Amino acid sequence: MQYRRLGKTGLRVSVIGVGTWQLGGEWGKTFEQAEVDAILAKAADLGINLIDTAECYGDHLSERLIGKAVKGRREQWIIATKFGHRFTGPFQREDVYEPAQVREQLERSLEALQTDYVDLYQFHSGTDPMFDTPGLWETLRSFVDAGTVRHLGISISSKRASVYQVKTTPQVGAETIQVVYNRLQRDAEKEILPSCLQNDLGVLARVPLASGFLSGRYTKDTRFPQTDMRAVWQSEQERQRLIEEAEQIKRTEVPAGVPMAQWALAWCLRHPAVACVIPGCKNVEQVASNAKAADLLP
Repeated sequence: MQYRRLGKTGLRVSVIGVGTWQLGGEWGKTFEQAEVDAILAKAADLGINLIDTAECYGDHLSERLIGKAVKGRREQWIIATKFGHRFTGPFQREDVYEPAQVREQLERSLEALQTDYVDLYQFHSGTDPMFDTPGLWETLRSFVDAGTVRHLGISISSKRASVYQVKTTPQVGAETIQVVYNRLQRDAEKEILPSCLQNDLGVLARVPLASGFLSGRYTKDTRFPQTDMRAVWQSEQERQRLIEEAEQIKRTEVPAGVPMAQWALAWCLRHPAVACVIPGCKNVEQVASNAKAADLLP
């Protein structure tokens, strides 16, 4: 495993992290605690030290599974979670950005994670007006002062991507940016990643496998069940376009003998702004495969 400095936080993070949206049950699979225990134990064995989650991944369900899995080994992990959405049902959220609501969300996250602090607490996919909610960032900085949060970050929505939020980080005290970035989705290269470099912001690249389309597993005949997020949020036309683009990339860019998923993770990490990629995983084998992407780096 390789490690990089996460911007001005000074944290040393593994270049491969563990994304955990799937643990909330919205990706067509319900996870048992034993499965999560095995996934995170394998990740730790391979040198992975960062877990990214959120309060709305199944109404703190992902956080609860993680909390039980890392109990007794909390100090080995850098745990990043988020606030801003209340889970109200599969693929349904209620925006929660008022200071009192955020304080309640943090308390529930700490309880679910069975910890008295989180390493990174991230504003989650809100609009600029939500970002500017009166008293929000003062409340967040009070968490840092109290020691319940070590560092603050911003997770930018792919639909609400805001250069304003990135450029405002010095004023609000945020130190990291989480952004969608992968070979199929490169908009972050225009302004967001350069701004992160300029302001020494640690970057977590989310959706680095483009929701699995860069895994090399899907073909034009693939059909996603209606319980799968991709079937809910993407049209059939959009899915076919992504599959065709991924097939073209596989033919023309991925070296022979290199698994496409590993190549795609390493591709993200070649950008100088990116400290860590946070792919999801459904089993121990996928964790091991993701970790091998570090071997493709210089």
